[in-house]
Amino acid sequence: MDDKQLQQLVSKLSIEYFKKPFTDVACFNSRLRTTGGRYLPQQRKIEINRKYLTELGIEELIGIIKHELCHYHLHIEGRPFRHGDKAFKELLKETKSPRHCQPLPSEQGKTVSFHKYKCKQCGQLYKRKRKVNINQYTCGRCKGKIKLVH
Repeated sequence: MDDKQLQQLVSKLSIEYFKKPFTDVACFNSRLRTTGGRYLPQQRKIEINRKYLTELGIEELIGIIKHELCHYHLHIEGRPFRHGDKAFKELLKETKSPRHCQPLPSEQGKTVSFHKYKCKQCGQLYKRKRKVNINQYTCGRCKGKIKLVH
């Protein structure tokens, strides 16, 4: 599927589920990593992660498109369109759109290792994905020195 076919699919789903036209741009974005798609309100553009089509199929892609169309149509109408808004949640239910997309099979099993640090004074524990320079940073609670814990 290319961007033109995606545009046609988004337009078709917009009419089918929302009874409103989709007049803006929809395209694939290969840089998306942690999400199935996103709606950019400033540009009125929907971007979709191509990996979801290749790994999980057309049904998952349709669910992602419906989710992004919920953001789009609420934004166009001037209504609240963020994930926590009541109007958004109601439109998701109304159109049977998923709240979240499934995790990608290629991303499952990848564990994130954490670096653990402990304050020498008060014992406060910190878990960080990235290493911290213990000579530069101090405890946020008591300003004591921190040390790496294995």
